[in-house]
Amino acid sequence: MDEQRVTIDMQVGVAHVRLNRADKMNALDPAMFAGIIAAIGELAAMPGLRSVVLSGEGRAFCAGLDMASMAGAGSGVDLEARTHGVANDFQQVAWGWRMLPVPVIAAIHGVAFGGGLQIASGADVRIAAPGTRLSVMEMKWGIVPDMAGFALWRGNVRDDALREAAYTAREFDAAEAQAMGFVTRLADDPLAEALALARSIAERNPHAVRAAKRLANLEGDTAAILLAESREQAALLRTPNQMEAVMANMQKRPPRFAD
Repeated sequence: MDEQRVTIDMQVGVAHVRLNRADKMNALDPAMFAGIIAAIGELAAMPGLRSVVLSGEGRAFCAGLDMASMAGAGSGVDLEARTHGVANDFQQVAWGWRMLPVPVIAAIHGVAFGGGLQIASGADVRIAAPGTRLSVMEMKWGIVPDMAGFALWRGNVRDDALREAAYTAREFDAAEAQAMGFVTRLADDPLAEALALARSIAERNPHAVRAAKRLANLEGDTAAILLAESREQAALLRTPNQMEAVMANMQKRPPRFAD
């Protein structure tokens, strides 16, 4: 990955991904964009992966765009070009976490502004320190959130609260963010909580966890979702891992799952 802007530490099925530009509060420059996209690609192909924790080094999760570094980065770029499925490069750094096959937990502290908030929003679960400051900051610069934020916030953030946050670019704290839906829950040590949650997920049937994420990501009419539930369940029933989950519970022992 580019200049170690992003690091990955893998332990017992849990990958801890760190944004690693602490001197700039992990602000997004071209190298950080490239590092995040590379990390997502590496995780997508990683054998034995069960869950992911995403955090930021230093005083903040991510302060958003490094405006000085990014001043000319968008010049001449075709934002409508889809380079990663439904997303462009700028959207992939947030949308890519949602598309990983395993759950992602974001540990948020310090600040999560603009693009940083959108990256955190790509996670399945967001755990924030009480003193964290957040903002849908793009309107401050006369632009709109375009790093997959609106797609990721839909269904999580209350509609009127999102509109106010996007129209005003005002800052809010973690408690208000939780009330609005930007944050799942608060913890004094969000990284420790995120790692504990990731480890507990890693102890479950990995095939069932991945199936649950596929179902959680579904959009469409009720009939399509109901049918998808039935298909996922049919594919899991009586498989070795599903039977191991049953036997481990009955025998009151830790399960031993295969990837």
